[in-house]
Amino acid sequence: MRLVLGLGNPGPRYRRTRHNLGFMVVDALAVRWAGRAGRTEHEAFVVEARRGDEPVLLARPLTFMNRSGVAAERLLAATGISPPDMIVVLDDFALDLGLIRIRERGSHGGHNGLRSIIETLATDEIPRVRVGIRSGASPEDLAEFVLSEFAEDEVLTVQEAVGAAADAVEALMSEGAAIAMNRFNSPRKA
Repeated sequence: MRLVLGLGNPGPRYRRTRHNLGFMVVDALAVRWAGRAGRTEHEAFVVEARRGDEPVLLARPLTFMNRSGVAAERLLAATGISPPDMIVVLDDFALDLGLIRIRERGSHGGHNGLRSIIETLATDEIPRVRVGIRSGASPEDLAEFVLSEFAEDEVLTVQEAVGAAADAVEALMSEGAAIAMNRFNSPRKA
């Protein structure tokens, strides 16, 4: 069994914000893999799905971004899944809007949700799919920017990026990190 954990903030206020791209990708995978009706457990909203013969849990933490590690830890403890069998999907301000980056492990790169997971689980051996959200010059207030909604002229790029990130999760699961990184970690947009 695998766990795909999309990062974001719960509630309608944050639904369409840049910081919720991880939630958007998990929702797209739930549709793609015909996930069952979801339920709330272990500080997350969880959907059971199947990718081929493999059962997959798709989860969105309900703990808010900065406490994502709480949900990750509880989900892993309840399922017996190990951190390397979890894929975290998150937004990344360091990447231009629509760019995808896959990593097998590494630092949090300044992302507070990933920081929480790495610190709570005491490992950086966590595969992740990062989706770029930067658009234009650096904003004065990064927190305000990541909690803002996408501009109307960005929506198509965001939709394409969500689909590409879902493809990246599938590639990571079926082809492994090296092949998936080679395929998705290019300078092109989704």
